[in-house]
Amino acid sequence: MASPRAIEALARFSPCDIGDALVKLKYANGVFLEGLKMRSSGPKGRICGPAITVQMVEMSDATAPKPERHFVDYNQRGHIMYVQQPKGLPSACWGGLMSTRAHHLGANGVVVDGKIRDQAEHRELGFPVFGRDVSVLGSNTFTKASKINVPLQFKGDLWVNPGDILVGDEDGVVVTPVSLIEQVVALCEERAEIDRKTVEGLEAGEAMGGLLQRLRK
Repeated sequence: MASPRAIEALARFSPCDIGDALVKLKYANGVFLEGLKMRSSGPKGRICGPAITVQMVEMSDATAPKPERHFVDYNQRGHIMYVQQPKGLPSACWGGLMSTRAHHLGANGVVVDGKIRDQAEHRELGFPVFGRDVSVLGSNTFTKASKINVPLQFKGDLWVNPGDILVGDEDGVVVTPVSLIEQVVALCEERAEIDRKTVEGLEAGEAMGGLLQRLRK
């Protein structure tokens, strides 16, 4: 598990900064959770925190394990729940009541690889919600939670593991494995200094091509 200090250091940077750093570290696509959009923003406009993973299954799956309590009650202060819904279903698997409970428990937000609903309620709460799409249908007859805090495959070699750090804003969501936080932070700090010098050059009237050649070798 990442230390509060490490998470705080990473939280200073945007998903764009972190994604670029992860690409530089040879992680495919910068561990970008493509297709997940901010549907509701919190007061900071950005979320950062360790993942609590939830695997949803179709309601008809009688063999799937069942959590000891409702999956929303597994939220923790400062964490972000990552919920993965089976593909192709018409229903949402996250709604306003769930955000109300997660907000009360001090969660930093939720990231849903699937559909959400009740967007106005999330916004009224000021609770950050990310989702792939929206639906008017609830989950009752379509999906149910099965496993909590297990590795979940997003796509190909991209996995979301319990404790991985999720960072998201209006541009999207990226995942940082705990073992990479220090390297990612160092690269982000280096890039931030280069960006600062680039802006200074642009404001002084320098051409973009020459600046990039000089500063981003």
